[in-house]
Amino acid sequence: MPITRLYLIRHGATVLTAEDRFAGSINVALADEGRHQAATLAARLQAFPVAAVYASPLDRTMETASILAAPHGLEVRPRDGLKEISHGHWEQMTRQEVEQQYPKEAAAWDEDPYTFAPEGGESGLAVTARALPALLDIVRHHEGQSVIVVSHKATIRLLLSSLLGFDPRRYRDNLDQDPAALNIVDFKDTVRARLMLFNDTSHYAEADLKKPDSAEARLSKWWTH
Repeated sequence: MPITRLYLIRHGATVLTAEDRFAGSINVALADEGRHQAATLAARLQAFPVAAVYASPLDRTMETASILAAPHGLEVRPRDGLKEISHGHWEQMTRQEVEQQYPKEAAAWDEDPYTFAPEGGESGLAVTARALPALLDIVRHHEGQSVIVVSHKATIRLLLSSLLGFDPRRYRDNLDQDPAALNIVDFKDTVRARLMLFNDTSHYAEADLKKPDSAEARLSKWWTH
């Protein structure tokens, strides 16, 4: 089987990104900043042949994907399996609000976000169970081609954990995804995947000036206690 390349991309910044609120299954619009991030990535990728563009059907991923697809003259193909994890009754709340209102749920999620799900939400395992088959189906249908896939922060981290054999219970702590980040994954087949590029934002941030933040608000309590 010839190499199949996926440009696996997180959507651009949204109107809630700066507020760091849980926004999984709800529709959130891209911010102007997010559109700019996507446009710079589109310019970066326009010289490379792309056979198809797929995206989660949520507004922020579809708009990001549309910006990326335009230079290639392609239509975006929505796939439900690529949607973000649902946070149930946590949606639109900040982490501090969740910890105050649902302390037991917050503690259980910190301990194991892969098997635990808040009320009305999804576990990381449930997301993997729907997202991984969707991704591998794209690989099967585009043997030897390059494809853009636009998804979400948790979903991408869970996919990479599964593809690369990382402990999925640590996906929140071990992997990060910035808005409009580019990841490149090459597939020899649907079993063998190789990560070629991870969380790259050099299209909108000078690589030598960008300093990784502490991400403390996004990590489990294991990091700070």
